[in-house]
Amino acid sequence: MRLRNVAGSREAIAESAYVVPEEVMFEKPGKWAEIFGNNNPIHIEIGMGKGQFIHALAKKNPQINYVGVEKYSSVLIRAIQKMEQEELPNLKFLRMDAEDVDKVFGTGEVDKIYLNFSDPWPKDRHAKRRLPSREFLARYDKILKKDCKLEFKTDNRDLFDFAVEELEPAGWKAEVITYDLHADAKLVEGNIMTEYEEKFSSMGNPICKYIIFR
Repeated sequence: MRLRNVAGSREAIAESAYVVPEEVMFEKPGKWAEIFGNNNPIHIEIGMGKGQFIHALAKKNPQINYVGVEKYSSVLIRAIQKMEQEELPNLKFLRMDAEDVDKVFGTGEVDKIYLNFSDPWPKDRHAKRRLPSREFLARYDKILKKDCKLEFKTDNRDLFDFAVEELEPAGWKAEVITYDLHADAKLVEGNIMTEYEEKFSSMGNPICKYIIFR
């Protein structure tokens, strides 16, 4: 369970140079090259948590611009603290609901999307809120370049089965589907683990992953 209340987190986020202000992000869809000051490819992680995964990626790939999207201020503040300890010029954050992701990135502006250990929203009536649902896949389709990819990891088998079932009706195709990422020597090569992945894999939970494209 993610912490949702950390005193002063919203104020700290509003003052952080690493967070793109809300008024800017809705005014500048399609202008991330201007925000970063270059035309490098853009990769985004939706629901980035404390930022371990995306920070490691940005450090490893300085030629790529990364944007971490996180809804909860009390979680995002941890990613900001990580950046204060090790600043990276190719990483920015957004505090926003993922439902608005297609309003802050332009058509075909994004080169890759990562979803990691997303909220499973287990009740059937909340299926549309699941980040790998067909409703969200339609949003991702707007902002991803043609033939670019989306990667999803989770230890929640029910959520993963749901995600796989959503692909065909949403018009997406799978390049890779695995139900035990860490047992696949080829796929696990270069794998960067999130905080949740470290926790659940250490408990012996298999990690599911797919790589899909439109």
